[in-house]
Amino acid sequence: MAFPKFITHIQSSLLVALIALSNSSWAQVSFSAGELRMSISKQGTVTELSNTSTGKNYLATDTIASLITLVSKNNRYPASSMTYDKVKKKITLGFKEAGVSIEIQSTTKNSHLVFEISKAVPESKIDAIIWGPFPNTIGKTIGEIIGVVRDGEVSLGIQVLNIKTLGGAYPSAEGSTWARGIAAVPAAWGSNLQAYSINRDRNRFVDAWGGLYKNMPVAALKGETVVGSKIAVFSCQESKTFDLLEQIEIAENLPHPTIDGVWYKKSKLYGKSYMISSYGENDIDEMIAYTKRAGLVSLYHEGPFKSWGNFVLDPQQFPNGKNGLKTCVDKAHAAGLYLGMHTLSNFINTNDPYITPIPDNRLSFTGTSNLNSKIDADQTSIEIISPEYFIDEKGNNLHTVKIGSELIRYKSVSNTAPYFLLDCQRGAFGTIKAEHPAGEQVGKLFDHSYNVFFPNLDMQRDIAKNIADLMNETGVDHLDLDGHEGALASGQGDYAIELLAKDVYDRVKHDFMIGTSLSKTFYWHIGSYYNWGEPWYGGFKESMQQYRIDNQGLFDRNYMPHMLGWYLLAENTTLAEMEWMLARAAGYNAGFAMVARPAALRKNPLSNQLLDAIREWERARNGNAFNQAQQERLKNPKNEFHLEKKAEGRWVLHQYALSPIFTREKFERQPGEPTHTTWNLQYPWKEQALQFRMQVIGTQGSVKNIKMQINNYLELLFPIELAAGESLVSDGSETIRYYDKNGKPKGSFLLKTKPPVLSQGAQVILIDSDFSGDEPPKIEVQFKGLSSSENIQLN
Repeated sequence: MAFPKFITHIQSSLLVALIALSNSSWAQVSFSAGELRMSISKQGTVTELSNTSTGKNYLATDTIASLITLVSKNNRYPASSMTYDKVKKKITLGFKEAGVSIEIQSTTKNSHLVFEISKAVPESKIDAIIWGPFPNTIGKTIGEIIGVVRDGEVSLGIQVLNIKTLGGAYPSAEGSTWARGIAAVPAAWGSNLQAYSINRDRNRFVDAWGGLYKNMPVAALKGETVVGSKIAVFSCQESKTFDLLEQIEIAENLPHPTIDGVWYKKSKLYGKSYMISSYGENDIDEMIAYTKRAGLVSLYHEGPFKSWGNFVLDPQQFPNGKNGLKTCVDKAHAAGLYLGMHTLSNFINTNDPYITPIPDNRLSFTGTSNLNSKIDADQTSIEIISPEYFIDEKGNNLHTVKIGSELIRYKSVSNTAPYFLLDCQRGAFGTIKAEHPAGEQVGKLFDHSYNVFFPNLDMQRDIAKNIADLMNETGVDHLDLDGHEGALASGQGDYAIELLAKDVYDRVKHDFMIGTSLSKTFYWHIGSYYNWGEPWYGGFKESMQQYRIDNQGLFDRNYMPHMLGWYLLAENTTLAEMEWMLARAAGYNAGFAMVARPAALRKNPLSNQLLDAIREWERARNGNAFNQAQQERLKNPKNEFHLEKKAEGRWVLHQYALSPIFTREKFERQPGEPTHTTWNLQYPWKEQALQFRMQVIGTQGSVKNIKMQINNYLELLFPIELAAGESLVSDGSETIRYYDKNGKPKGSFLLKTKPPVLSQGAQVILIDSDFSGDEPPKIEVQFKGLSSSENIQLN
């Protein structure tokens, strides 16, 4: 600035000071970006979160919202002052009580507002910072993972813009939570939006893995302070939210996965179903044919590795190693399929080269002590200075310590000083027994019930590189980071979880699909789908079904594709079971993973029918063939359906109806008097074969010698004893299938007489049986019949 000559040096200095003061002295500063208007007071509190289209201020007024909350020495402090430099667009927050100052660079974009910490001093007084929390009056739809809340008219949200910024409000010193997401949480006034960042540039002690491993030492990450923590804040019409999230991804250089140049979340693969199986060089062609017949987009290997960590391929399946896997990938791609592999993220098997014969020095420890005296190579009682990390049995699955390059397993720890590791197995897991001097470090290895160890953060990044390198070398383009929580073994909480995914994403050189066992705020930008729900605990109807359905609401709230989880096609899976699941998938417009192993597909006589059913239901679902009213009926687990193909893109949707439940209980009769129970069944359906499900209800005892007589002429005999909780199903054929108390198939048998064909009207059912047990169970039977049919077609 040029000054008139008559202004003295003192006057010019005063004028510069006044100009500087005018640039930084504000009672309030306001920012406008897109539809958002956000204001901050001179005390550093947020006073406005408005949407300019509605003219409403959505900030909750019955609480105070600091732009940043400081965490220092386990206390939380709101800002006490704010100054703003309008030239540099820099906010300075003062935290007088804690003696801390934080500078924040603000940047206004067309669609959103960006805040980034550019300076925070003194670093020694800063444990963590929390963006907000920002209390607001919107509570109708709370996207806990993505950090977006909606009221049917507008959206308000924050986005974390790097992995050092985590969704939430500093839930623990570890910086982790088992909650699905906490970037947005319900509050009395509506909701809170929040994010945080931890000062990791210091040695810390945390209760790791959600508090399971107490007082775990965590080494400093040099330079990893809260400086650089960065968020975006936005508001828009609710209908525009999804598009705006994509704009923010691109503008802020966030992960933006694409398929053929299209954002994955808008691509043809979004929410599509896939097959999980095994395949190898010898049976890849067979499995590709099954996957194609089912109309699924990917064939995903459930376990191709001899060991995790270095991801050594199983030589029985891939005798030609990576070249053999690449051949499988090339065949799948030629067939128009993706080819995937299952990992347990950073879990390390005990037979992996990271463990044996020389264990890597970067394995994670829950804690350490030192040898109190020298030990020779065969000593089985080892004296240590402190027992702290060795006596805790929670999560202590392998009882393994590392001393130098030797792994040693111990049975227990002596109760009093001097403390000894007792009954030691020297040279465990193929390592070499050795002498060790007094004072040498004894590290308690971080392990898991899967009989695995874990890496520290530096080694974890190598493992991420191993995954990406294998994908790059072979062309594998479908991956699940199952066991993603293994990253918590570094002690760095959700930061390590986000870093593992980002390291893989950044290194893979081609388009790919990726899933996870967890849901984190930054990962939302990387993830292709979230497919929770396992088939191992029961049949199609019983295994985690309510959990699967509950997840659909989570997906809706967080702009995630609907997925129903994994299901198991076994050697005795029926068409009715398969269509029961496919109807739910159609109702929720949800994809799924079908676990279909080669042996089961070869043994099940219905395999072709089952795969054809998957293909037709998926074509109809993905082609929007079901209207909203039909989808609501398809969601109801009490409803059963059959989809009949009439022509390409045209089907008949048949719906079954269920009778009331009929019950038979044990009762006493005088000698010679019949013991059967009589039911009067009103059969409202058109003529068809009798179908029913019989369930034994109770906690103990069993039922046997079961007989059913229909209309006083046809008798069905069931040569099986059913324990309490078990069931059997008739689908109108001679084959009766029976199930255990968890709904898992147990077997089948053939009736001597086929169930009768019944006409519409009243039917008389007699049922007899023998009961056993001190508290005999009862029998419940429900009949079903085809009740309606309607034409549907691709839309």
